Amino acid sequence: MADPVLIAPSALHAVGRALPDGMVLRTLGADDLEAAQALSREFQWPHRLEDWRFGLAHGEGVAALRDGELVGTALRWLWGKQHATIGMVMVTPRMQGQRIGQHLMHAVMAGLDGRTVLLHATIEGRGVYERLGFVITGEIRQHQGLAAPAQLVALNEGERLRPLGRNDAHKLAALDARAAGMPREAMLQQLLADGETVVLARGGEAVGFAVVRRFGRGHVIGPVVAPDLTGAQALIGHWCTRYSGKFLRIDVDSSSGLPEWLEAQGLPRVGTVTTMVRGGPLERGPACGGWALVSQAMG
Repeated sequence: MADPVLIAPSALHAVGRALPDGMVLRTLGADDLEAAQALSREFQWPHRLEDWRFGLAHGEGVAALRDGELVGTALRWLWGKQHATIGMVMVTPRMQGQRIGQHLMHAVMAGLDGRTVLLHATIEGRGVYERLGFVITGEIRQHQGLAAPAQLVALNEGERLRPLGRNDAHKLAALDARAAGMPREAMLQQLLADGETVVLARGGEAVGFAVVRRFGRGHVIGPVVAPDLTGAQALIGHWCTRYSGKFLRIDVDSSSGLPEWLEAQGLPRVGTVTTMVRGGPLERGPACGGWALVSQAMG
């Protein structure tokens, strides 16, 4: 029989606590992702297998198994040397109440004491995270539905929307790092390669952008980076019009001014999660130019 706790080859490892009978924690691998996707469907989360692969490609995770069956997951993403995000923390409903979630969280938090850590919590998970030292800093609202052509947004003088240019990537990575409060260049490069990007330019220089990509039931808009609300609306509206009649999702800060505008565009709010941080403060969001998440899990 396997040891009750397996140590992963990286800094990510399972804590040395007694686990429920038959329970094993180990590193989440590519071979686990079909089972992980099936687990996420138990929570009616829309992630496709490709969405799980994207997340694991830029992060690392822990799998909780009982008698060989995947019953829980938790992932983390390390951004530079000072920041991290945590997400995809799940325990199958039939195994909840056995502290598996706490074991998963202790595992993904291992080695992060010197970092500022961000996560987005459901109501059910908030208590666990608060006990681990996370504090509430805001709220994210999930909007989705069949897109309709957006109302025309008048840009500021000298600004225009244009396609992604060959030399934009480095500038957009810098804009994203400021907006997110953490460097995420490798992930952003994949988003630019796999998705579609529209750039907000001022006098020829990129000052914002928005990416749309396949995700879940359709497409998701994010990240969205812009110097102001008007720019963010123009970027988002571009994709609403482009994908009119198709399913779109976007996750935005509740205090950004976007939720009301999105409702008017026919994208109703369908869910809310709480932004929580440990080891902060973390400067990000609309004040720094960040208007929509890549995902609730990755931030």
